[in-house]
Parts: sequence; structure tokens; C-alpha cells
Amino acid sequence: MTHFPNLFSEGRIGNLVIPNRIVMPPMATNLANEDGSVSQRLIDYYAARARGGVGLIIVENVQVDYPQGKNVACQLRLDNDKYMAGFFELAEAVHSYGTKIFMQIHHAGAQTTPGITEGLQPVSPSGVPCSFLGIQPRELSIDEIEEIIQKFVNTAVRVKGAMFDGIELHGAHGYLIGQFMSPRTNRRVDKYGGNLEGRMRFPLEIIRRIKEAVGDDYPICFRFSADEFIEGGITLEEGKQIAKMLEEAGVHVLHVSAGVYDSMPTLLEPSRFEQGWRVYLAEEIKKVVSIPVITVGVIREPEFAEKIIAEGRADFVAIGRGLIADPEWPKKAREGRSSEIRKCISCNIGCIGGRVFPNLRLRCTVNPVAGREGVYGEIKQSPVKKKVVVVGGGPAGMQAANTAAKRGHQVILYEKKQNLGGQLEIASAAPGKAKIKWFRDWLEAELLRAGVEIRSGVTADAETIASLSPDYVILAAGSKPVTPKIKGLEKENNFVVQAWDVLAGKVSVEKNEEVVVVGGGLVGCEAAHYLAEKGAKVIVVEMLSDIAMDMEPISRFDMLQQFAKLGITIRTSNIVSEITPEGVVIVGKGGKMGFIRSKKVVLAVGQTPVGNELKKALEEKGIPVRVIGDAYNVGKIIDAVSTGFQVACQV
Repeated sequence: MTHFPNLFSEGRIGNLVIPNRIVMPPMATNLANEDGSVSQRLIDYYAARARGGVGLIIVENVQVDYPQGKNVACQLRLDNDKYMAGFFELAEAVHSYGTKIFMQIHHAGAQTTPGITEGLQPVSPSGVPCSFLGIQPRELSIDEIEEIIQKFVNTAVRVKGAMFDGIELHGAHGYLIGQFMSPRTNRRVDKYGGNLEGRMRFPLEIIRRIKEAVGDDYPICFRFSADEFIEGGITLEEGKQIAKMLEEAGVHVLHVSAGVYDSMPTLLEPSRFEQGWRVYLAEEIKKVVSIPVITVGVIREPEFAEKIIAEGRADFVAIGRGLIADPEWPKKAREGRSSEIRKCISCNIGCIGGRVFPNLRLRCTVNPVAGREGVYGEIKQSPVKKKVVVVGGGPAGMQAANTAAKRGHQVILYEKKQNLGGQLEIASAAPGKAKIKWFRDWLEAELLRAGVEIRSGVTADAETIASLSPDYVILAAGSKPVTPKIKGLEKENNFVVQAWDVLAGKVSVEKNEEVVVVGGGLVGCEAAHYLAEKGAKVIVVEMLSDIAMDMEPISRFDMLQQFAKLGITIRTSNIVSEITPEGVVIVGKGGKMGFIRSKKVVLAVGQTPVGNELKKALEEKGIPVRVIGDAYNVGKIIDAVSTGFQVACQV
């Protein structure tokens, strides 16, 4: 029996049959070689998603103009015939699983930096800068425009020669094609600007000449932002006109996205965005065209995706970060195992915002194998079965226990609290972070599926552990909040609390109650956001020159917008020197003193590892111990999961 019959029905793009309605959209990974050629790690990454049952893979943005067109450090390129062989091997690997494969071809335009373009100034239709990056581009000449059009055509010919099933033109998200289409970034007065017809000349000319070069029947997909969600940009009404023009030009399928860098949270949504919030855009575009439409944007559950297809809101559903998190998303859905899907929590920390934009290779918070499929793609059974005790039921301990059990070890997990999850419980209570509960629930269910013995509500001391005669102990006891040395804290009081207690729901506030949060890192900002939504008047005091510098940039961008709406005050470059029942004394630059009235003070000045005494006691008994997660080094969820996984692979 095939579950979700609409989702797993055949689809058609032009004359090409797609085995199901699930599309993996293009997402930059930095998994290519440094010169832009296809790497084995990239082939392994895409092959894993093909093996997982996706119907169509659209390979991430491939530049047509090196290095001027780059937007990430290790971006794929196909501006020369010598790169075709690698792409052929990639297509061959994907085809071996019955999956179709397109290639997205791309030019960054203004949305890049000289550091990425190897010193070249970014280019654009009209020299309009991207405020998100803060780089001034230069305006393209007519001759340069004509050259870039030909580069798109040349690359398209190579795509077909490399045995790909089709092409996607990247006209979305404010890159060069989109910059020509948008009235906000195209202010030209020549034939490539002016009204919509002039602004569309660049993409339509690319389409016309590609069709001449590769044939009318070779599938062309066009990705565009149906709404740029920024003043002066493309609106949905204009998006509908664009869609009709693209259909008339012979495009075979429309990939309906949204946003540009200046409206980044609508492009790469942080966790607070609801599932499928963008589907309405594709639905509206579908009403005005007869060619297939792909929808995208925080689609996490097969039940939700099935409903989209069943209701005719779109013809294909793009599962992006969800396939990074779980390459077997389609297979599990088809087999009726959707509850086993490891859902993306939209944190952006392991993928675009936290890794790819900072020039690192793709990883994933919830999937420690992502980007390393060739190394860890198959969890290998241990040649020697051991008794492994894991202490701590947070993300590091749960991941370690799961992985060790899957390797064939007998695993016992201790957690001193009744509920598993550790800091995942606290993190999921922050505004917009409820998706973190998905991961906590998945980890717990995996423990049960893997046969891990869970002993919750039990504090595991050295004697208890030693009585089990374990072969190995993994210590994942976590961390605890730091209490800073500030005058006034040495006195017992009830108006100073830890940020963890705020997020755990242990602190109540009255409407307009004045609260000072000491510390403007991630935890402090989440506590401030939480309290402000409860009606408190919140002031964040941070000793550094800015707040939330430990946050992933897209989520930070979005959070600061929310702070402005909630009226949260930020005082940077200030140190709290004293806490009193009436408020806090602060010291700013040059030793300038100040006072902030408050009824409550929330401490968020960091965390410190715990568990070193237990480690020492176990080692004295001759028991091998590895310390992981925050107990080893305080970090993010991704760090805890990754270390838990890797250590368990070594046992």
C-alpha cells in the first residue's frame, strides 16, 4: 500500500515524467571543491537524497560567470567544458535511484561580496546595493549584459551535455535575474529597464536563446520570488503577470518562492514561521497559468504536503531543509512511517545561515551525517558488543545512546529528571522555537526503537554506574548557568532570577513590569523576548558593542525586527556593577555611571560545564569515560548532537 497517494503519484514537466511530486529544491552547501568542481562529498550528499526516494533533485546554484557570479565560497561552476565530467557523474549517481535531476544556473549579481568574488566588485542592473550585505555594486553596461546572457546559454548547453534532465533558471531571491525583474533594483532607462516588459527582457532573452540552443522540449524551470516582501519590490500582483510572461516564453514549470536578502526571514525562514506559510503564493500563481507549479517554504510533514497536492494548490511540493534533516523523508512517508521522520526545526544553524554564509561546509543540527554521507552514511556495527552507560538525557546524551545502540551495543541511559530533553525543553519554550520539541520527541522515540534502557528520575553516581560493570561511559551531564560576581548578588533575594528559570515558566511578570536582562547573548535575548511577549517592559544590558552575536545571522535579523516591534530596549557597551531591590547600576564607556529601575533582574551571562567530579571518580575506578556536549564544552544543539554521534561511532 502506498500512503499519501497524491504525493506519490507521477507528475509531468513538459514531456518528462517525475516519479512523484516531491522536489528537492536547490540549496547552497559549500560541498563542492574549492575550484567549483563537483566533489565526491557532493555526489554522496545528493545520492543519499535520491536513495531516500525524492522524485526530482534541483542541484544547488551553479555559477555561469566565475568568479563574478559567485555568492558562496565553494560554489559549483559550469563555465567551462572541463567541469562537465563531474556533473555527469553526479547525474549518473542520482539517476541510478530513478530520481530525475535538474541544475539551477545562477549569477549572484549584487548579492555577494568582493571576498567571495575574489576581489571583483559585484554587479547589478542599476548599482542598487543590498542593505543586508552593505556592498555597493556597479551598473552593468549593455555589452556586459549581452555577454552574461550568452554565458547562461553556454552553461545550459553543458547542462544538457552532462545528461541532466532539465535546467532551472534562478530568478528568485534577489540574484541577478531577479534584480533585472524587480522595480526596486532595476532603474535602467534603456531597453533592459523601465516598465515590466523592459525589466523582463533580460530573463526572457536568456530563455529564448537557451531554447534555441538546447531545443524547445528540453525542460526549463524558472524560480522566482512571487512577492519580494520589501517596499518597491515585486508584489504578488506583478508576480502573476511575470508568471504569464514566463509561460508564454515557453518555460515548462514555475518554482514559486519569495523574498530577497533585504527581506531575508521570508527567504530562509527562521523557526517562528508556520508550516507552509508560503503556499498561498504558488496557489495564486497556479490560477493564472496552465503549466505546473512548485511550492516551497517550511513544508515539514507528509500529511501537510499531501493536502497541498490533493487540493490542487500546487503540482509539486519542494522539501528543502527537511531533506537535509532526513534524506529518507520520502521513503518513510511512502511506507507509512511519517512519525519516524526527523523533521527540520528551521534553526538555520547547520545549513545556510550558520555554515554556508560563513564559508563553511553544510552541516545540520538534527542530522549529524549531513554533508558527511561518505564517512558516516551507514552506521557500522561494532565488531565487539559492549555495555555502554550514558549519563545525561539531553541532546548529546540521547544522540550518543541512539547511535551506540544502533551499532549493536547494550545501552543504559540515566537522566536525573523525569523527562528527557535537557536544555531542549528550555530552548523550545523561547518564542517561535516550539519546533525544537519535534527533535526532542524524535530522539526519545528513537531511543525506544533502538532498544535503549532508559532510567529517568535517577541520579547516577560513580557507585551506581560501577555496579553495572560497564565497558564504557559517556558523560553528557550538561551545564549550569553562571552566577556572576556582581555587588548585591551575595544577599538573598527574590527579585534576581536566571534566564533558564524564565524560559522554564518559573517566573511570572505583570503587564508593564520593569525587567532588566543582564547579558545579551542568545539565552538572554530569548528570555527578553519571552518576557516582552508576556507584557513586561524589558531592557537588555550587554557588555559588548552589540547583542546576539552568538546567533545565526538570519534568526538574529528576524529577532531584532521582533525586538523593535515589542519595544525592547538595548543598552550595549555597559556593565552591571551592582544590583539593588530598586534596579541596577551600570557602567558605560569612559566609566560613565547610570541607573536602571527594575522590579526583576534576569541573569544570562553564560553557562559552565558540570560532571567533572563524576568523571574523575569513574576514572579512579578504571572505567573508560568520554565527556561530550555541554559537559565538555558549552555550545549549541548542533555541537551536542555532533559530538554525541561521533563519540558513539568510536565506541
